[in-house]
Amino acid sequence: RGSVIYELSRQYDQPSGTFHRSLLLHQLRHTVKRFCQEKLAPYADEIDKANEFPRMREFWKEAGELGLLGITAPVEYGGTGLGYLDHVIVMEEISRVSGAIALSYGAHSNLCVNQMVRHGNQKQKEKYLPKLVTGEHVGALAMSESNSGSDVVSMKLTARKEGDHYVLNGNKFWITNGPDADVLIVYGKTNPEAAARGITAFIIEKGMPGFSTAQKLDKFGMRGSNTCEIIFEDCKVPEQNMLGPVNKGVYVLMSGLDLERLVLSAGPIGIMQAVLDHAIPYLHIREAFGQKIGHFQLMQGKMADMYTRLSSSRQYLYNVARACDKGHFSSMDCAGVILYCAENATQVALDGIQCLGECLVVCTAELVMPTSHIPSIAAVVSA
Repeated sequence: RGSVIYELSRQYDQPSGTFHRSLLLHQLRHTVKRFCQEKLAPYADEIDKANEFPRMREFWKEAGELGLLGITAPVEYGGTGLGYLDHVIVMEEISRVSGAIALSYGAHSNLCVNQMVRHGNQKQKEKYLPKLVTGEHVGALAMSESNSGSDVVSMKLTARKEGDHYVLNGNKFWITNGPDADVLIVYGKTNPEAAARGITAFIIEKGMPGFSTAQKLDKFGMRGSNTCEIIFEDCKVPEQNMLGPVNKGVYVLMSGLDLERLVLSAGPIGIMQAVLDHAIPYLHIREAFGQKIGHFQLMQGKMADMYTRLSSSRQYLYNVARACDKGHFSSMDCAGVILYCAENATQVALDGIQCLGECLVVCTAELVMPTSHIPSIAAVVSA
């Protein structure tokens, strides 16, 4: 309550509907864009090169002050109480500057915070949401294991009931924000024989005995979004830390997976916009054979293709987000939109490389190509 984004949303909270809603979205985009240019853009290249963002905690608190970390969280817990369209616009603008930090943002604000909003009880929300929303704490979600991703039934981590605790044993892999997270939502098998009907979600706190993190991974793309394996060795978790009912974790997980795909689809949108931000001005500066290369029909065709891929992806995503805001959730569209956006981002990055040519030796567009592949691998399989 009192964040910049919250006050902005109240300013345009008018009964006349569409017009004021459009103004809010425009102001939201402008505010986030300016924030990212000031607080993130100066560090973006170094984040990728070093696979580290030394100012991560400071940036997180600044994002919390602005109101970005609890976009979909209720106002009573410090959130801004906005919707999924607002969330994807924020994700898009952060991705436009740094795909890596945007991924960490999505893992925190959607995979952790939004899951807790949707499935946490009042005590859990009161305990965890305020610090997650202000940026004092970093959040994460742990579903994947070394041999199981979206195939959740294959997970091996067990959660055995002992009195008023559950004892967790096993590992999770590819955990975004894992090295930094203060609060994690973790899925484990409470009844291994029951397959999908024997999975339960838990809230894990950093520092719980038996919980540890392995070495940070050195990735090909999304460098600076800290990722690691997390380890549970007889980790005792209080029963009150169950998120949702016992053995109902698959419902928590799968409903959250749809919204994860929705919000993370904005990452490729931001990446495509970043490619155009670099490529289009260059085509109007670089000369060959006595004219600007943007005058050549081949280059004009590439520009048209890049713009069309970006615009069609953006509109598909915004339409799915609007439907979700109205309560119309479609698993097919949430999966379809991240597939469509990710594959378009890969092609736009390839076209951008062709447009920039030797400029890639010195300009930051060299970072776009490895980053653009990640969404098509991480959140939905694209073969």
